Amino acid sequence: MKRLLSLIAFFLFAAHLFAQKTDVKITFYTPDIVRVTKTPTNSVGAQPSLVVILEPQNVAVKQSQSGGVSSYQSEKLKVTVDQNGKVMFALAKGAKLLDEGAYNFLPITSGTDKGSFKISQSFKLAANETVYGVGTIQNGKLERNNTETILEQSNLEDFQNVVQSIKGWGIYWDNYSRGKYSEKNSIMTIEGEAGDVIDYYFMYGGNPDGVIAKMRQLSGKVPMFPLWTFGYWQSKERYKSQDEIIGVVEKYRTLGVPLDGIIQDWQYWGNNYLWNAMDFLAETFPDGKGMINKIHSMNAHIMISIWASFGPMTMQFKELEKDNLLFTFGTWPQSGISHIWPPVMDYPSGVKVYNPFPQKSKDIYWKYLKTLYDYGIDAWWMDSTDPDCFYPTDDDYDFSTGFGSFRKMRNAFPLATVSGIYENQRKVSENQRVFIMTRSSYAGQQRYGSNMWSGDVASSWDMLRKQIPAGLNFTLTGNPNFNTDIGGFFSGSYNVLGAASGAKNPQFQELYVRWMQYGLFNPVFRSHGADTPREIYQFGQKGEPIYDAIESTINLRYRLLPYIYSLAFDVTKNDASYMMPLFAYYPNDPKTLRLADEFMFGKSILAAPVVSPQYTDEKIIKIDEMTGWDRQITDNLKAYPSVDFSINKTAEKYLPKGDNWYYYWTDQLYTGGQTVKVPTTISQTPFFVKAGSIIPFAQPAQNTIEQSRDSITMKIYPGKDCVFALYEDENDNYNYERGDFSIITFVWNNKAQKLTIKKREGSFKGMLQKRTFFIEKVGTKEKTAVEYDGQEISVGL
Repeated sequence: MKRLLSLIAFFLFAAHLFAQKTDVKITFYTPDIVRVTKTPTNSVGAQPSLVVILEPQNVAVKQSQSGGVSSYQSEKLKVTVDQNGKVMFALAKGAKLLDEGAYNFLPITSGTDKGSFKISQSFKLAANETVYGVGTIQNGKLERNNTETILEQSNLEDFQNVVQSIKGWGIYWDNYSRGKYSEKNSIMTIEGEAGDVIDYYFMYGGNPDGVIAKMRQLSGKVPMFPLWTFGYWQSKERYKSQDEIIGVVEKYRTLGVPLDGIIQDWQYWGNNYLWNAMDFLAETFPDGKGMINKIHSMNAHIMISIWASFGPMTMQFKELEKDNLLFTFGTWPQSGISHIWPPVMDYPSGVKVYNPFPQKSKDIYWKYLKTLYDYGIDAWWMDSTDPDCFYPTDDDYDFSTGFGSFRKMRNAFPLATVSGIYENQRKVSENQRVFIMTRSSYAGQQRYGSNMWSGDVASSWDMLRKQIPAGLNFTLTGNPNFNTDIGGFFSGSYNVLGAASGAKNPQFQELYVRWMQYGLFNPVFRSHGADTPREIYQFGQKGEPIYDAIESTINLRYRLLPYIYSLAFDVTKNDASYMMPLFAYYPNDPKTLRLADEFMFGKSILAAPVVSPQYTDEKIIKIDEMTGWDRQITDNLKAYPSVDFSINKTAEKYLPKGDNWYYYWTDQLYTGGQTVKVPTTISQTPFFVKAGSIIPFAQPAQNTIEQSRDSITMKIYPGKDCVFALYEDENDNYNYERGDFSIITFVWNNKAQKLTIKKREGSFKGMLQKRTFFIEKVGTKEKTAVEYDGQEISVGL
């Protein structure tokens, strides 16, 4: 024990001496964004950032030194560095924000990264200071206090290395290696497995929106997605032929259920040796281009699965292999035999992940992907962008990416692969906005037209509950584009009466509907999963409660599209976000700081989805238990027990203090700062509208192409003065970047009970010159029709 204590003391002393030889540099990028670098002696120093695109501005900084302490002050922040290299941050007016704790460099003495360091930096939080962000940790918690996690991209958890505090500051840790985040007893520590410097950016935004804005200023704005991507997407693992996928779109059109996107999952390329060949090589897809044209003819769009890996018989594999641009670690799929599980390793697939960091790799990837683009594919589903990394060795991590070892670049993999597609597609055409859905995301990825989904999550109520804080924390790192597999991915446990029978299982039916009602308030509204089919007609027929609940939720999404698309422009133009935790707008209400099952969708809608079963048991019922659940069913089960989904239920939800709230389904007004009990049904998810809001509602339609911009109902929720800016453009090109869009601003004067529609700003090709708005004030049953020709007009209500 004495020897162990002596060794610990030696290493602590050595670390302290090493700190004395560290160069600490403070750089103001803006008055409220500061870069801190700590560079040890003999280090090669900081490399150009893959994330940060902001150049340091000409910031007026007052410098002073006294007693070994250096001070740097802008108009917003004061940064001090003591003689031990410890950095402290405060507002220029004096309020303390954050102090560093210990930092450490542990030399790497062997391998490719010899001469670099294992690095760590601690920070001292104030008592009871809550912090958020980091990434999509699937632990069900909103705050990142009392948390420890390994920072390595994976199927279910992804990391952006951005933390922000309830005090209004944020940190971006600019190191891409696998690392660790921990917070305990007000000490927050971030570690990196390999780096040449400690390099991070301190941002002060004053509130969560402000920190997000600073992060996007640092790492890139969010481009607009096409309007159609905000409609409903149907998917499953997987449509096995072009006839099947076309048939799904045809069925939706026959049923009159809205649909904008259909998704083709993997293996349209054929066997695993042709993995990700980026062409329709399977016999069941004889005419991929014709299939796409048929889907387009029904006013639907198609997204297709592509991967970060290639089978050994593909042209991509052969071209990348020539230049040593394929990683050496194992990945998915492991076997060349695709229809047997577990993998038959006597027939290894030979599939390898490509190295996305060099420009040559990105160009090769796009060269072959352009085949699908030229066929008319509308969007990209980039799977396994973490990537799947099976049993990696030190030699695998030593692999040189051209920008450093894979060990150093590990977590930036998704950023690199997504950037290659975005940049190359933008070079080809400005007429189609890039949409990339990816399983993994790193800081800065928001600038590349990417939306992250939360991976292959299990179909359970526990996992549904975890998606809400996971998505909110992802948003708080700066990227607003998050979604999940509605219903969860792995749902085989519900197929107790045989393969694919889960859609008739009341337990899965209830979970699926409630998950869809959560997805209603995600930026992307997408149904997907394995084991159990997800199309609406698999759950019954019109007039039955589950079918009707699914249909009414989809219809509500389309009614809300003017609100959502206007919010999308606010995200792009003003650094807003789609989903935000309640504390973002109600920080003085302590009950919001850890509230993990409600959130704001925009600044007017409070989403409070049902996340526990009301009609069935949360425990998945097995066959031998079902006989006890319903005595009428014999041991020879041929049907699931009947559940009456027509029964009305109630839900208790908290409303934050500071505003009053209308319950959407009844228009009843509640005072904030209390828990209320509201009526629900299987078709109605609880959500509230803030008093002092204007919400536009469109007419439901089969798709966004057919949905009329005329006859929008502007619903006023009185209680405070408020403003809503209705945004419109050409829906799917980049002309908005050149100013081709319009904004119509609606101003509600609560005291005068008067709505003013301001003069229209801007124009675009195809814009309605004249239109009718229907004005409805909550509490009245009348709608006032207003003919609008672009000039200001006022209406008394």
